Amino acid sequence: MDGMIHIYCGDGKGKTTAAVGLTIRAAGAGKKILFAQFMKSGKSSELKVLRNIEHVSVMNCKTVSGFYRNMTAEEREQASRDYSAMLRDVLSASSKFDLLVLDEIISACNHGVVEEMDLYRFLQNKPALLEVVLTGRNPSEKLLGLAHYVTEMRKRKHPYDDGVHARLGVEF
Repeated sequence: MDGMIHIYCGDGKGKTTAAVGLTIRAAGAGKKILFAQFMKSGKSSELKVLRNIEHVSVMNCKTVSGFYRNMTAEEREQASRDYSAMLRDVLSASSKFDLLVLDEIISACNHGVVEEMDLYRFLQNKPALLEVVLTGRNPSEKLLGLAHYVTEMRKRKHPYDDGVHARLGVEF
């Protein structure tokens, strides 16, 4: 059976959590996983655990920190260069893995930090057995068209709406 493409999207909490869950499931089955995180500082709590699981490799951009919306124009240009290079590295290494998770890659595409066409071309020609997960809000119709699974997390209520900031171990 060929590997399939999953998209976890929506405005609700749980996209990364679902991707981490699939990563753990695949690792438990002895599969090799590359978990690459975009648009995040690399300090998310799940990365600490994933780095200690056999068969899981983690990549994140070490030169970019903070939220995109808070970056200066120069920082955004640097983020684009660094994340684009990271994406190239991740995609070139993908043939060594059974599962590739591209956490928040959709957001990186939407902000123009990476070129969606590069991702799209890869997905069209990915290694046949490679399972791929994309997460983020508002995937394009092009990406949705390639996906075999699309799971949308919909926010109905969230403490953030009442001014509660992200909490360690729950949201990050």
